[in-house]
Amino acid sequence: MTTPLLILIAGPYRSGTGGDPDAIARNLERLEAAAAPIYALGHVPMIGEWVALPILRGIDTASGDGDVMYETARRLLQHCDAVLRLPGESSGADTDVAIARERGIPVYTDLSEIPALEG
Repeated sequence: MTTPLLILIAGPYRSGTGGDPDAIARNLERLEAAAAPIYALGHVPMIGEWVALPILRGIDTASGDGDVMYETARRLLQHCDAVLRLPGESSGADTDVAIARERGIPVYTDLSEIPALEG
């Protein structure tokens, strides 16, 4: 492999938190912990929340714009080359995996499965 992959890191964000901001922050930290190893392999890590959270701050979610988190991930996956699915229950991450499989792009379940960039 000689071209970096854009790899979506998918896993629990809000799931299992009961809306607790500290638990949500810990989930985001777990997602972000995979970013540096992906980068070290020569690829570009991406987390849907990195894109969706600024959007949420800029729109009125009460206006019925739908679920920005899921929709942002769906749109983002049209540009990703692979998904890293981290452990834990998450309907959003499961949807990300389903979209990746529909697109025929790899779904990794462990960092060790991701090939390093050559050269």
